[in-house]
Amino acid sequence: MVHAPEKAVQDQHTDVPPQWRKAWWRTAAPLGLLSLLPLAVLVFAAWNARLVRTGGDDWCFLPVVHDGGLAAMVGKFYLHDNGRVVNAVLVWAYARFGEPGQQWFAPVSGVLVLALLWAFTAAVLHAVRVRVPRGVPLLVASMVTALFLFGSPNTYKTFYWPAASVSHTLPPVFACAAAVPALRATSRRGKYLALGTVVLAGVSLGLVSEETSVVAATVLAGALLISGRVFPEARRRFLRLCCTAGIASIVIGTLILYTSPGASRRRERKHASTLFTPDSLLGALHGFGEIAATVLTTWWYLGAVVVGVILGVLTPGVAGRVPAARKYGPVLVAGVGALLVSGYVCTAITYPVFKHHVVSSTRLWNDYLLLYLLLLVFVGTLAGHAARDRVPRTTPVLAAGGLLYAAVCVALAVSLAGLATTMQTHARDWDRQDRWMRAQAAAGAQVLPYKRLPQSRMTEPFRHGGKAKWPASCIATYYGVQHIEQAHKLP
Repeated sequence: MVHAPEKAVQDQHTDVPPQWRKAWWRTAAPLGLLSLLPLAVLVFAAWNARLVRTGGDDWCFLPVVHDGGLAAMVGKFYLHDNGRVVNAVLVWAYARFGEPGQQWFAPVSGVLVLALLWAFTAAVLHAVRVRVPRGVPLLVASMVTALFLFGSPNTYKTFYWPAASVSHTLPPVFACAAAVPALRATSRRGKYLALGTVVLAGVSLGLVSEETSVVAATVLAGALLISGRVFPEARRRFLRLCCTAGIASIVIGTLILYTSPGASRRRERKHASTLFTPDSLLGALHGFGEIAATVLTTWWYLGAVVVGVILGVLTPGVAGRVPAARKYGPVLVAGVGALLVSGYVCTAITYPVFKHHVVSSTRLWNDYLLLYLLLLVFVGTLAGHAARDRVPRTTPVLAAGGLLYAAVCVALAVSLAGLATTMQTHARDWDRQDRWMRAQAAAGAQVLPYKRLPQSRMTEPFRHGGKAKWPASCIATYYGVQHIEQAHKLP
């Protein structure tokens, strides 16, 4: 008699029927096993990182870090290259270890992406007061991680190439991670910590990636516009303050970058003044249309929808009042609007540099691709809610979702296996040429022949019939010689 009222109060507070709680535990183990599939794909991809070799911009970064350390790297970026100070710090963090640092970057960053998206998923579910079986946040985060890192048309540049990852792969994940303290903050100290995190992350984003800054600011602006309809009244003021602080700090970081000598030189070199010409704006629109068509027809992105359906079906209840269905519409409209606006602006920003190659430079998509995947999860969750309420038995829905989930993981693994084969061949040839060039440089040679060894469209010297030289001078510096010249076969 003493414990019965307490149990009744607990059931009323959680608003979760006992049969649902039993179902949670019955599904926890299968969900954990299902999560092992994308995790196995991540482990396989991480193992292949041993085949990563120096290429592209890293030819230029490694000598600078070796000779001058962090100060030289920051000076190179801020004064000469592009003004991205935080980007320079991230490059130094892996380049200071030389080639092993490049090889360990992918495994470390992969685990970091998974951990941050896992924390973000759990924080979102906590913020909307949704209770799900144990293992669901990991299930969602592992699938989104696998799709984001390995679903790209050029996984090498997205996941394995550190120079591209620190500029376009990691920043969107960092932006999501910055929201975790704000979503979980309840005490005054927690709210101060959350605001500080948002401000620090905003300034850092502005100094590491212009494109991710655009995406994050657009999302925050959209959240402010619909805040009156979706933010709970008790937390509305605080969350609006977080959004405003995030936008302001992103602007501050972007202004620091924009006014840097390196950014000014980059704008001059890349003819950034053509950004607002009609030809550039129309070309960017056409390019973004092609990118959107490619992304929308990539079938394995359905994995994000599937994991959303599983999440929706397994959501037994919400602590407190269930959010009204009318709140879903504004969130979806704001999310799609933010994706379209930021995606086009990101394409327009990069178009003067890449021209029509903006479509084939798939690493540039990552700045807004994560937002696309999160929207797919949200759409799938809404579909899962509908199926839970209207379908008599959800077991067939979960079974079909599990099969498609597994099929996506298998497809990603097959794609990685094909990439591993080309990486192995490239690594063997690269090592052979590297040993020969080091031996010749040690013997006193000042001009060395170099055979182009392209990997996944990585930039190599002597492109376009030998006319494009970059990064030949960086390769010469790397080996300590004066010049390299084009060779047509391996030594």
